[in-house]
Amino acid sequence: MRHLSVACGLLLAAILLASCRSGDPGVITVYKTPTCSCCGKWIEHLEAGGFAVEAIDVENVGQIKQRHGVPAELASCHTALVGGYVIEGHVPAEDLKRLLEERPQIAGLAVPAMPIGSPGMEGPNPEPYEVIAFTKRGSSYTYASHGP
Repeated sequence: MRHLSVACGLLLAAILLASCRSGDPGVITVYKTPTCSCCGKWIEHLEAGGFAVEAIDVENVGQIKQRHGVPAELASCHTALVGGYVIEGHVPAEDLKRLLEERPQIAGLAVPAMPIGSPGMEGPNPEPYEVIAFTKRGSSYTYASHGP
């Protein structure tokens, strides 16, 4: 009976691993303030991109950022967690899918501030912006560039 339990566990792990590798973006947990409308628009963007989203309203997103090591210079209005990574700000769903496919050795991705034209921040006169990859040791680099 014990061998059957181990075999079932291994089969389940293989199925989960295969679904992650097949491009299934999985569930993303988004921490945001209850009154932020652009966060809601970013969540809609993620859902349209195939993500299941769990939105959690918190009064102080700063505590979440600090707990997960978001560098102050990369901060934005919301913080999310997916696949072992921290996601800060209006990161496009396509970059999240790439992140989960490639699995680089980083802590997460960030779109600092709230650039016009990023997902959830659509509007006139979109700005070019960068998605920044950051590590737990404090280094960072441009992961993707977007804009007109």
